[in-house]
Amino acid sequence: MAYKPLTVIDFKSDLRSAKGTSIQKGLVVKLLRVIALMLLDGLSLSLAWKLAISYGTPIDSPWTEESSLLLVTLSVELSIIAITGLYKAGQSRRNYAGLIKAVSLSAVLLLFIAFLYEPNRYLSRSTFLLSWLLSCTFVCTARFLFDITTKLARKKGAVRYPIFLITDAEEQENHIRLIKDENCYTILGIANSSCLDFENREATFKYLRDLGAVEAFVSWGAIKNRLYVCWNFHTAGITLRMLPTNSELRHPKSVFWLIGDVPCLTIPAPIIVGSDFWVKRCFDLCCSVILLFLFTPIYLLIALLIKIDSPGPIFFRQNRIGLHGKDFKIWKFRTMVTNAEKMQASLESKNEIKDGVIFKLKDDPRITKIGKLLRRYSLDELPQLFNVILGEMSLVGPRPLPKRDVERFKTKHFIRQEVLPGITGLWQVSGRSNIDNFEDAVQLDINYIENWSLWLDMKILLQTVGVVFQKTGAY
Repeated sequence: MAYKPLTVIDFKSDLRSAKGTSIQKGLVVKLLRVIALMLLDGLSLSLAWKLAISYGTPIDSPWTEESSLLLVTLSVELSIIAITGLYKAGQSRRNYAGLIKAVSLSAVLLLFIAFLYEPNRYLSRSTFLLSWLLSCTFVCTARFLFDITTKLARKKGAVRYPIFLITDAEEQENHIRLIKDENCYTILGIANSSCLDFENREATFKYLRDLGAVEAFVSWGAIKNRLYVCWNFHTAGITLRMLPTNSELRHPKSVFWLIGDVPCLTIPAPIIVGSDFWVKRCFDLCCSVILLFLFTPIYLLIALLIKIDSPGPIFFRQNRIGLHGKDFKIWKFRTMVTNAEKMQASLESKNEIKDGVIFKLKDDPRITKIGKLLRRYSLDELPQLFNVILGEMSLVGPRPLPKRDVERFKTKHFIRQEVLPGITGLWQVSGRSNIDNFEDAVQLDINYIENWSLWLDMKILLQTVGVVFQKTGAY
């Protein structure tokens, strides 16, 4: 079979110019599969329940007479099956032992609920045992028939997932055979690992979107030095599957998955990739408005002290590189003399950051007297709450850097530009200015991006308060 090749073209772009996020590819098909399985399970469990009542020892009980309690029974049983992951694709839906355990657990749970609801009247022992036995039998049988029907449909080319394979020539034949043996994928095309290189990446993901690929199978050899491109698969709504791997190195959101008998890693794209952004945005907006109201007296006092200390404006606005590499003006209380940016060129040789990507100088002669105090307690950062309200920044995230610093980035550093920059972040609570290697700081930013949660944001904010009062690494 001939596969459509990927022609790599010269498309100049980088990670910062991401066009946005997409709904996960193949979502409709996956939802229909789950709905079909739930309907089958519901019908099987209902039939088992009715037959058990008909052939078991009769007993006067609301559970056998009221249809509303049948809905309770089905809700509990289907919920237990769902919670145990038996509606997932692949081996999960064919896990008959897991189905029997889930049905048994739901039977015990229903027995407990019935005891609390009506301790003297539930089901007779024969009806209960018959219901459990028939439920296990019918659910497993329905799943088996569903599986047989799906396999027959796939042999005729239906119900297949369109996928793209990225692997080098020496592994290509083995990986094609592995995917074919699974008999549920249609390979739309194949490319080698160079398609994920920095200069080709934008063209590759445009090609995958236009092709309609739902999943991408990428060999471990093709991605082991390019793990940061996982973010591109997320934003494109394409599920990334890495195969095969014997390495312990894992993306933090990855899960093990089997294709045949070969263990692989799956990195699933969220249903709507931008949902976390909006949760974070609402949290930022509410907190910023409250903090601005509380800090108003402090703002007025700082403004007065800056005016008394040195000539010049109260606020300092500087161009920084934000989300997707876009420029924005960051707000700060002025802590330096008015010509500080012009003086920086003559101070570059004294930069204390080892790799020179960012500029830091402990005894910076440009800082004013009141500026030293403001920096020691990070009070100069307070006006950035305006940036948060405007949607240019977040309370927590990678610090926004000047254009001078971003121009010195290596390819792997640009992943930090894929989230809103923050007033504070893991970098700040893990040593702040004491971290003298930019690579260490970037790794902290990447750890934050990969493990984000609202709880992590709150934890960092609380840690920031402690770090500020201890004056840890501040200058």
